[in-house]
Amino acid sequence: MLIDEILSKFIDSGPRSYYSFETFILNLLKIHIEGLGKKFTISNNIRIPGDAIADEGFDDFKGRTLIDVKLNLDRISPKIFIEQFQNRLNRWEILPEIKNILIINGRPISGKSKTIILNELQVLAGDLQITLWEPEDINRIVSKHRKEANKIASNLFSLRLESAVKKDNRNWKEERDEKIEQLKEFYERGQFSMFLGAGVSSSAGMPDWNTLLNSLFVSYLSNEFTDSESISDDDIKQIVSRLNEVDEPSALMAARYLRKGLSKERTEVKIFTDTITDNLYKLRNKSKNISSDLIQSISNLCMPRRTGAKVRSVVTYNFDDLIERELDRKSISHHSIYTDNELSDPDELPIYHVHGFLPEDKSKYDLLDKTTLVFSEEGYHQIYSDSYHWSNLVQLYNFREYNCLMIGLSMTDPNLRRLLDISARNIESSRHFTFLKRISIDDFCYFTDKKSKEKKQIVQNIKGAEQFLNRHHKLNEELMKELGVSILWYTNYDEIPDILNKINVK
Repeated sequence: MLIDEILSKFIDSGPRSYYSFETFILNLLKIHIEGLGKKFTISNNIRIPGDAIADEGFDDFKGRTLIDVKLNLDRISPKIFIEQFQNRLNRWEILPEIKNILIINGRPISGKSKTIILNELQVLAGDLQITLWEPEDINRIVSKHRKEANKIASNLFSLRLESAVKKDNRNWKEERDEKIEQLKEFYERGQFSMFLGAGVSSSAGMPDWNTLLNSLFVSYLSNEFTDSESISDDDIKQIVSRLNEVDEPSALMAARYLRKGLSKERTEVKIFTDTITDNLYKLRNKSKNISSDLIQSISNLCMPRRTGAKVRSVVTYNFDDLIERELDRKSISHHSIYTDNELSDPDELPIYHVHGFLPEDKSKYDLLDKTTLVFSEEGYHQIYSDSYHWSNLVQLYNFREYNCLMIGLSMTDPNLRRLLDISARNIESSRHFTFLKRISIDDFCYFTDKKSKEKKQIVQNIKGAEQFLNRHHKLNEELMKELGVSILWYTNYDEIPDILNKINVK
């Protein structure tokens, strides 16, 4: 099996193919170099250049050799590749010990790009020897280890996960700190966008999805039984609670049911949206600051500097106007966009409400009836099935043009994952970031009874549980990397504003 046969197994370009190719090359080189009796180390630090180091060199490479794996350099501007490589070279303390830099590229590269890359890197690297391998160079190694190459090619994802778990010899918070520094660099470049989910609004006391649905059920049933004296409000709440326990309808199905009930007529959308709006703000937990620490830290990132705005856009899946209120309070110029014919001025920060917009004060906004409200199945299907729907185009544009940070999202929405997958086809490695909650060993192995406050151990093998959770988190990281997304883990919601503030430090 030669490299062309291996590459033909990759269904597309993008992170999935890149990480598969990287796994193949690194495992093949490990066999080859260690077979020569020499040390080979795969890097576990995202902020140093290269993917591996041959400490004693190998074959014709004399001395310590840095190895960097790329799938297709012709898909990357030589200028961008050189700038990225230079930035990583500049912050690597042990660079003086390196004698060679080997760049391995999986696809044939144009003569022009090859010349530019080699010449520019040679100027940057000084006395270091720069070498660029193409498929024919890789085939020389493959031909020496055909049996092993076939085995590696047949187990790429397992090897990826195994490698990720084995090299996890550092605290996950250290890895997060490296990603924060990387994210800070992207922010400083001014090519940065934020995607906001329900967790952002929840930080200010807005109701979660189930609470809102339950309230709407009560509103619907109250309308139905206004003439009945036999069913009280408490009865209705009890019935709704029991219905959710025994039936557990999907959220979108429940919303469709509610829309039919509240509207009476399918075309009467206003009754439905007014009911949602009323319940949305009525249910807000007033004990929480409407300008939560998280919302404040997000708005602070949006504050323009003397060198210009760093955040190009905000894409939100929330109905509420809490972000707009905070931007108003800080006098940050912005424009809410919730229909396909809205445009912002160049000096305004666009706030895209891609799932609809329900501000509490409707008088401040026009054409709210034109927004596509993604609350029921109808709205979700309309957007999911229409590739050219304005909200899909907005999300794809941001994923393609900017480095995006996703806050308060569970990352389980099928349409979001589909759009990330589409946009990732033009990149080789992760360029976006998302916050996800890490499962702690305490939460996983112990249960505290709400009534008695007694803490009970429900998983006996603590060490086994730790190993499982480690693999669980690593598997999630590898799967998200295929969508071009790096995970920023947290265990407490209060950590997120602190991290955002670190990104904003000048």
